[in-house]
Amino acid sequence: MAAGGERYFCTAGGGLEPFLAREVRARLGATEVDCVSGKVFFSTGAAPGELRKLKSGERLFLLLKRRPPLAVAGSRGKMLHEIKSLVTEEPKYWLDVLSTWRNLHGHEGKKGNVSQEDRLPLKRKSEEEANTATKRQKTEQVREPVSEECRVEAGERCVVPERKSNQDCWTESKTSLEDPPKSSGEKPVANEQLSFSFRVSCRCSGAIARILPSQEIGRAVGVALMKQCGWRADLRDPDLEIFVHLNDIHSVVGIPLFRLPLANREYIKTAGLRSTVAWAMASLAEISAGAFVLDPMCGLGTILLEAAKEWPEACYWGADISDSQLEGADVNIRTAGLMDKIELLKASVKALPLPSESFDAVISDIPFGKKFKITKDIQLLPDILQEMERVVRVGGTVVLLLSQDLHKRMDGITKCAENESPNAVSDGASETATAKAPAVGGNPSSSVGGVEESFLGSRQTHFGSLVPDGVYGVSLGKTDAFIYKYRKISAAGNR
Repeated sequence: MAAGGERYFCTAGGGLEPFLAREVRARLGATEVDCVSGKVFFSTGAAPGELRKLKSGERLFLLLKRRPPLAVAGSRGKMLHEIKSLVTEEPKYWLDVLSTWRNLHGHEGKKGNVSQEDRLPLKRKSEEEANTATKRQKTEQVREPVSEECRVEAGERCVVPERKSNQDCWTESKTSLEDPPKSSGEKPVANEQLSFSFRVSCRCSGAIARILPSQEIGRAVGVALMKQCGWRADLRDPDLEIFVHLNDIHSVVGIPLFRLPLANREYIKTAGLRSTVAWAMASLAEISAGAFVLDPMCGLGTILLEAAKEWPEACYWGADISDSQLEGADVNIRTAGLMDKIELLKASVKALPLPSESFDAVISDIPFGKKFKITKDIQLLPDILQEMERVVRVGGTVVLLLSQDLHKRMDGITKCAENESPNAVSDGASETATAKAPAVGGNPSSSVGGVEESFLGSRQTHFGSLVPDGVYGVSLGKTDAFIYKYRKISAAGNR
C-alpha cells in the first residue's frame, strides 16, 4: 500500500487529464498525483463509494505495476518473456492482490455476492459492430483465446461479443489453456483458487505494437498466469480482468475497480455531449450555492445534468429551439430526478426571453453544422455571444464548447469586437489569460503538474465586456474541440 493509501490510475479523454488530476486532489484528498497522456496516477485511502464519484475520468484501475517502457530489442521470444515477467509473480503476490481487490469490492470474490452494478452486462456495441466482431472473434479465439484489446483511453469499453455456440469456439481453447501441461514443473496456488476466472485485456501502442500484436501478448500473459495461479480463462464473464498497457511512455498493469466505466452515468437516459466534457465545462463555471445557471442551447441537457448533480444548491435553466431536443432533455431530467432543479423553455438563443444580467453563469455546447462542419450559421455566432453577454451578470462566467473550425474563426470575431471596444478590458486583465483551477463541490483545487494544460492563452482578445479567462483543448473522440471561458467585467451597455 502506498503512503497515502492504495495506488490507482484512471484513464481520461484527451485534454481532461488536468481536470481529473485536480478532481482527485479535491474530492479524494489524493497524493502522489502524476499525469501522463491519457492517464492520471494517484494514491488515496478513499472508499470505493467515493472513488465511484469521480466525474472527469473514464475507467478506474487498481495499479499493480508501473515500469519504464520495455526495450524493443532482441527476439520476439525474449520480449514476450520480459512482458510475462512484468505480470507474473509468486502466488503470494497475487493472493495479496486478490485480497485487496475483494476488500475494495466489499465481497469475498464469489459472483453471487458481487454488487448489483457488477452484475450488469458489459455494454454491447451496435448490432453491426457486434456481428463483425463476432465473426472476427470466431477466427481468433482458438488461436488467441485469452486476450481482448481494450481501448479504454479513448473511452471505449472492452466488449466480448456473444457466441452463437460455446462448442464451436471453446473446445480447443479449453483444452489448450485451461489445462496447462503438468510437466511444466510450476505449481498452481491453493486448490480453492482454481475456480477463479479471469481474462487479460491488452493494449499496445508505439514501437512495441509494431513487433508484437496485443492478442499475442495477452495470450502469453494469460497462459503464464494460469500456470502460476491455477486460474481458468473466461472471456465472457470473468471474476477478474487484468489490464496490460504497453507503450513508449511506460508499462502498466492494473485491475479495473468497477465493471462499468465511470463515464457511464446511470442518471442519463439518452446521452448527448460526453459526460466527462460536460462536467469539465461545469467545473469551470464557478457555480456556487444559490447561483442561477443557463444553458441557452441545452440539447439533451447533459451539461445541466452534470452541473445539477455536482452543485445541487444552484438553480438551472435550459433553452432550445428544437421540440425533440427539449423532449429528450425532459426525459433525462426526470430520469435523474432533477425536476425541481432544472427548468426548460423553448426559445432561440438569438432572442432569449430572459432579463438582462439575470444569470451567474452561462454554459453551452455550440452545435454548429453536422459533425462540426462550418455552415452559414457561423454568421450567427456574434449575435449568440452578444445575447449570452446580455443575460450574464457582471463578474459572471460564460463557458462555451467550440469546434475546431469555430475556434479558428473566433479570433476574427473577437478581434473585430476589440477594435470596436478598445476600453473593454479592465485594468486588472493581464496580457495573457491564465487557466484557473476549477472547483469541485465548491472546494478550490491546486494546480496540476506533469501534463501540460491544454490551455491556449495568447493575446488578450475579448468580445464586448466578455474577457477570456482560459481556453482548453479537449478531445471528443473523432474530433477535437475547445472549451472557452469568459468573465464579464462590465455592464454590456457600457462598452
